[in-house]
Amino acid sequence: MERTIQKQKAEKALSILMRARMKPNDRTNLSLSPIPLTNAKSQMQQQNSRQNESPGEGNSAPNDSGNSEREFKRVRASMHSAISMNKTEVLDDVLNNFSEGYFSLSHENRRKLLLVLAREYDLNRSQVRDLIKQYLGLELPADKAQVSGSEDEALFSSFYRIEKNLRHALQPVYEVLFERLNTHPGGLRILSILRDDILTILAEENIASLRALDAYLKEKFITWLSPAALELHQITWDDPASLLEKIVAYEAVHPISNLLDLKRRLGIGRRCFGYLHPAIPGEPLIFIEVALLKDVAQTIQEVLWDSPPIPESEATCALFYSISSTQPGLAGINLGKFLIKRVVTQVKREMPHISTFATLSPIPGFMSWLLSKLAASQVLAEGDNLSQPQAEGSSSTFYENILKPEEEEALMSLAKDTATGKNGMDLMFNLLTSTSSKWIHSPEHLSALKTPLMRLCARYLLQEKKRGKALDSVANFHLQNGAMVERINWMADRSEKGLSQSGGIMVNYVYRLDHIEEYAHSYFSNGEIHASNDLHRYVDVVENA
Repeated sequence: MERTIQKQKAEKALSILMRARMKPNDRTNLSLSPIPLTNAKSQMQQQNSRQNESPGEGNSAPNDSGNSEREFKRVRASMHSAISMNKTEVLDDVLNNFSEGYFSLSHENRRKLLLVLAREYDLNRSQVRDLIKQYLGLELPADKAQVSGSEDEALFSSFYRIEKNLRHALQPVYEVLFERLNTHPGGLRILSILRDDILTILAEENIASLRALDAYLKEKFITWLSPAALELHQITWDDPASLLEKIVAYEAVHPISNLLDLKRRLGIGRRCFGYLHPAIPGEPLIFIEVALLKDVAQTIQEVLWDSPPIPESEATCALFYSISSTQPGLAGINLGKFLIKRVVTQVKREMPHISTFATLSPIPGFMSWLLSKLAASQVLAEGDNLSQPQAEGSSSTFYENILKPEEEEALMSLAKDTATGKNGMDLMFNLLTSTSSKWIHSPEHLSALKTPLMRLCARYLLQEKKRGKALDSVANFHLQNGAMVERINWMADRSEKGLSQSGGIMVNYVYRLDHIEEYAHSYFSNGEIHASNDLHRYVDVVENA
């Protein structure tokens, strides 16, 4: 019996390892879903070439255009049937035909089909206009307070009737397809991939009808994927290999390097939770990884690699260090907010001694923002030098030296053979954009860069905003969920990704259970960012200088 169990574990380990060796970001190979639009064209061209090649033709290229057009027309017809058909006994077959046909289409034909769906199966605006005219033609009673009982019902019956008809008329025809697919086995996955295709197209060109289609489908997903419809599942080493391979494939923050890494993340002192939906069995829509620690970690190294983990009974902090979505088509639907709250409740119930709930998070937009600031300032400075004497309203009005005098001095004092630049900002730009990232191995460079980078990072998190909300996407996510910015950590992530995104700096957000709703409301209402005194000191010093 024991030998059988060991064999099963070995087979499971081998299965996960072999599947994980596939390209992690090639999600189509690791999931059960058909190929997404972004990879469809090249793969389908290869498949069609092989399938259509007749014996004896060698490498001659067949003419696929006729087949492609016929396939498009066939799928378009099946889509129309899926929307218009009322015979429930054959509807499942029609939906299957549409789904299989859609995923056989080329990139361009998928785009054509989605545009047909968005434009030809939209709402009937002529009908809407007529109903609005009828509604505006009705007269309200002069004094509604004097109307009561049966007289009231008779007087307003025309309003009720037209309002009902308007609600129906304002529903686009393609809603029928969405609703039918949602109740069809595997339909939710199909809709998720379909929306991923829509988002891919919209990233390339802004098409109003397709954007309206996307907005409507997004609202449907928000309704369908309410917390009540989702199951919180603790993912462990005992789960099927097919589920664990999804964790390896979709981990987006800190890639899982090998089998031992995966076992550690699911072992003692660690937790992994995912949201499952019955329509997509065996695959979490989103999952979060948690480390149980004595204190809030300051570096990702101590979370991922330092060993051994402490006994769980000694832990006082639950640290969320990675949250990843497995469905690109669910972008913009904040499942993470509900997942974090459910996990906090679950961990608190199982381990009452846990008193701190925090994150160790990346700052993905910091380096991009900083380098653009440095580059822009240098361009403006050079423009002013070329246009001396300066004219009124010259570019110097917009020039900003983001370094303090002592920071500039420290940078310019670096040895000329290791760092060059016309001024501190130019030198900083050159160091941070060097392909070898030699600065992280030099104590002198680290010392000169630490103070300005930490200060500017605090400014970026607390003051740089877009439409009144935090500019950084991860910051915006946690702040809208009710967290506060607690601490930024120097050289917390020395990986290539960590250095390129944030200069190695990471941030701790803390969820204070008594203030989550208060902080979320103030951030949503007026963009207020709650932060620790330590964070405020970085930016307050500049304001008071």
